[in-house]
Amino acid sequence: MEAKATVKTVRITPRKVRLVIDEVRGKSVDEALALLANTNTSASPVVAKLIKSASANASKNHEMDATKLYVKEIFANDGIRMRRFMTRAKGSASGLVKRTCHITCIVAER
Repeated sequence: MEAKATVKTVRITPRKVRLVIDEVRGKSVDEALALLANTNTSASPVVAKLIKSASANASKNHEMDATKLYVKEIFANDGIRMRRFMTRAKGSASGLVKRTCHITCIVAER
């Protein structure tokens, strides 16, 4: 039995999020949240909130024991890419890509 939570269109690049989620994959939920509380990145609060949501889904919807939960699977995929322009010298412009990501977390009981 497993529970899932997803957050869509987070305004952080997937590459930066993957650095954070690689550290919490396979750990217990309590250990993962403690690790994220002491990690100083912009992706940490988003990933922590996602893990809390998946844990709440597991305990409320599937009646799993909250103390036995661990992060079974967590991954970040590309979201939409917003294309913008930055003005440059002599009236020209260069392209700018603002990336987003979709993060999915699956927790299960040990």
